[in-house]
Amino acid sequence: MKRIDRKFKVRSFHQAKWDEPIIFELSKKGERGILVPKAEDEIAKAVGDGVSRIPEHMKRKDAANLPEISQPRVLRHYIRLSQETLGADVNIEIGQGTCTVKYSPKVNELLARSPQITEVHPLQDESTVQGILEIMHKTDIYMREISGMDRFTFQPGGGSQGVLTVASIARAYFEERGEAEKRDEIITTIYSHPSDAAAPAVKGYKIIYIHPDENGYPDFEAFRAAVSERTAAFIVANPEDTGVYNPRVKEFTDLVHEFGGVCVYDQANANGLLGVTRAKEAGFDMCFFNLHKTFSTPHGCGGPATGATGVTKELERYLPAPLIDYDGDKYFLNYEITNNPFSIGKVRLFNGVAPVVLKAYAWIMSMGAEGLYEVAKIAVLNNNYLFKKLMEIECVDAPYIRGKQRIEQVRYTIEKLTKDTGITSGDIQRRMMDFGMHYWTSHHPYYVPEPITLEPTETPSKEDLDEYIETLKHVFNEAYENPEMIKTAPHRSVCHQVDESGLDDPNEWAITWRSYLKKTAED
Repeated sequence: MKRIDRKFKVRSFHQAKWDEPIIFELSKKGERGILVPKAEDEIAKAVGDGVSRIPEHMKRKDAANLPEISQPRVLRHYIRLSQETLGADVNIEIGQGTCTVKYSPKVNELLARSPQITEVHPLQDESTVQGILEIMHKTDIYMREISGMDRFTFQPGGGSQGVLTVASIARAYFEERGEAEKRDEIITTIYSHPSDAAAPAVKGYKIIYIHPDENGYPDFEAFRAAVSERTAAFIVANPEDTGVYNPRVKEFTDLVHEFGGVCVYDQANANGLLGVTRAKEAGFDMCFFNLHKTFSTPHGCGGPATGATGVTKELERYLPAPLIDYDGDKYFLNYEITNNPFSIGKVRLFNGVAPVVLKAYAWIMSMGAEGLYEVAKIAVLNNNYLFKKLMEIECVDAPYIRGKQRIEQVRYTIEKLTKDTGITSGDIQRRMMDFGMHYWTSHHPYYVPEPITLEPTETPSKEDLDEYIETLKHVFNEAYENPEMIKTAPHRSVCHQVDESGLDDPNEWAITWRSYLKKTAED
């Protein structure tokens, strides 16, 4: 193959590697980070020994298993770990497709770390938390305007829990109508997020998948055949993970409504649609946004997060309690919804992650309506610039809608490179780490062979995009000229190749230090 032309020199990069133990392995008996003084006599007499006030069933039988370590060693430990991490504040982060990793203004981070928010407790009296209740209530109102829905809850802890919430609402709605047993099917598409199927499956629904037609749009004839009196809901992302937007979506939602089902818009990532389209006009009864994606809160290793979930007036009574209302004098937690015997109850203990909602509120207020629309335009512009440049590379392709632009991301394929060299998308992914960059492949199973899913958002400049493109070109050239370099990567990252053989075997998992010790002791 002809060598891929490059314009710029790739960045020289070498990440710190500390071989840092986990903090439990650093623990040293008797070492302390802080010495808590004993209570003064006056205080001790006022509260007694404290222990006697704790119910017996809540008392620990054994001391908490916490690491014992000094402050300097704790500081070194976490700073070293931070140096071994890539993220939006370190590298050009356009490779986390579907996750929308954008720049989060640091002033909003400072706001969320102020004592007025960090010292708030969810069990405080309402009169003492009027500020955060006001912010949550106003953010709800903004979300209604952005989506066309009539009411939002911030309880769900992320998009997947948002899907569980809407599936629960659908079941409650049909239970009240006496149709729950009959309506046991949820329809989604293969390129919607897998949680759109997984969460309803947890609720006991049968999942029907719609595959794309030859152009990459959800096949309407297949969809027509799938919709029936058994359909409880249609849950779909639009655009899907390929970046293809379905312009006929209203026909899909209308058909579901003809058969009495409800429609849910997965807008976890609505970055390319702000100020352009709304769930209401597309015929949806419910939708959810990931505040840590679309509304810049930010996204951080799976949390903290909020799956802001909105519904139409007809479905409002099924939302989890409490909702936040304003009586003209004060903001308050409204539990009236729980009087409905078909309410889904809580989906999380408290009313959402307050700092996340605060940051989303601050971002929306700073952007304004015109700013949100500008975000969508720049995100789409950046994505299509990246799309055009990458499609000029011989070994890169993107299936579907030939000659048309995508929305906020694209799922590419490097199947040709794999056939030519044996180098896979996963191999390229690991080599990109040697340049301080990253990309995500795809949800499993891989419907697009050897996939790469890129989403630049509105954050990167043209120079950033060009640097990322040039780095990809450099690695593609290596695949043809020095494939062993790719197969043995990463070379300059924190760790070498990870043994993934146990990832699909729960018997190999150890998700806590205690379970790790137990399993290694058994070995």
